[in-house]
Amino acid sequence: MIIMTLDHTRVFFSAAHFKPTDLDQTTVALFLTRWITHVCAPVFVFLAGTSAFLWASQRGSDAPLSRFLAKRGLILLVLTLTVEAWAWNFRNDFRQLDGGVLWAIGWSMIALAGLIRLPLRWVVAFGAVTTLGHNAFDGIRPDELGWFGPLWAVLHTGDDVVLSEHWLINPYYPLIPWVGVMALGYGFGHLMTQNQWRQPGRLFWMAGGLIAAFIVLRFSNVYGDPAPWKTYPEPVFTLLSFINCHKYPPSLLYLLMTLGPALTVLAWLERHPVPRFGVLRLFGRTPLFFYLIHLYLIHLLALLVAAIDGGPVSALLGGGIWSPDIPKDYGSGLPFVYLMWLLVVLMLYPLCRWFETLKTTKPHWRWLNYL
Repeated sequence: MIIMTLDHTRVFFSAAHFKPTDLDQTTVALFLTRWITHVCAPVFVFLAGTSAFLWASQRGSDAPLSRFLAKRGLILLVLTLTVEAWAWNFRNDFRQLDGGVLWAIGWSMIALAGLIRLPLRWVVAFGAVTTLGHNAFDGIRPDELGWFGPLWAVLHTGDDVVLSEHWLINPYYPLIPWVGVMALGYGFGHLMTQNQWRQPGRLFWMAGGLIAAFIVLRFSNVYGDPAPWKTYPEPVFTLLSFINCHKYPPSLLYLLMTLGPALTVLAWLERHPVPRFGVLRLFGRTPLFFYLIHLYLIHLLALLVAAIDGGPVSALLGGGIWSPDIPKDYGSGLPFVYLMWLLVVLMLYPLCRWFETLKTTKPHWRWLNYL
């Protein structure tokens, strides 16, 4: 959650109005600031599946997991198109529906609500086949598929879907690989209930296998990412090219590159518990509240900074950071971005603590369970 906040703070405050992963324009520091945040979405989706399995295992065979997943998935979709959309844009214009991380998690939960009625090995097999195999279909474009093209864009390519002259969907988190990642996370939840698999040694081996698969596949430039790595005059940029994998849509190599290190951290934490990091646990217990509130907080701080230094206040109010009225030279360097990131995290702590207290003191407000 904290690393994700860094990326969204960068979006609103950085003066670099280009893709930080564009190696023809970026710097090493800017690239790594963006690259480290790649771990967030895969871990969110994977652990959502894990949490679903653990939630049901704690409640027994009669746990209404399918119903819970379907309801929460629908809630996430509603929030995506309303509360989240307004947080980014600060305007009541929903003619462009952006399908981001909540969109992907919501639809994946709905899909998992049906998948879990199958035997567990089938759920895992589905996750493995879709995650490992989806890049084999990268060459198929929506405009080649006729009436199925818009659905293919939502499922695989992430291209805009034009609904009418003024309405479109931008599903930049296409669903096929993300549903597969959540299904694999669900299977991983089963492993986490088995003492022999929860041993740090086995987790390290699992993580090492994913990292090794990434290195071998990436080095081969044969399969797993639509953009092959290249050699640059500066060795450091060659290394950056090697780890510069495709996120929209997520490639197999992108998922291996992020989930492998994430499992390494999990294995380390299983061996070395860190109870003193209570702040991290607080944020982890209030993830959806954190996500929605941090967007509003960052946007409001961007407005405040713009008002103080004569920046584009009206543009930030009328369309957010992607408004065409944002000056090309607007923004600050990375030191200021990191300063604002720390400020946002510090401000979020009392808000999340208040929300957790509310959930504890109002157990009869069942709708809070879905947040």
